[in-house]
Amino acid sequence: MNMYIGNLAFGVTEEELKELFSAYGEVASVSLVKDRFSGQSKGFGFIEMPNNSEADTAIKALNKSMLKGRDIKVNQAEQKKKNTKRRRPQY
Repeated sequence: MNMYIGNLAFGVTEEELKELFSAYGEVASVSLVKDRFSGQSKGFGFIEMPNNSEADTAIKALNKSMLKGRDIKVNQAEQKKKNTKRRRPQY
């Protein structure tokens, strides 16, 4: 299950998130979203856990919990929507 993690302090690292979520099961991947120019965290990211029941347990336990002084938001990530608009060809 892919999970959205929001309202993160800018100093939170991927390693810290992996350690936090590993207490609830196997973590397949951690990805913090960063500004492409400054490299600064944008305050949210995504975590993939292969076992859905472990992911559900992590969501229930960690949503609205404190991490580095911030109440983090944890929920199931929405699937990326495909762009249905057709683009005009560039000539």
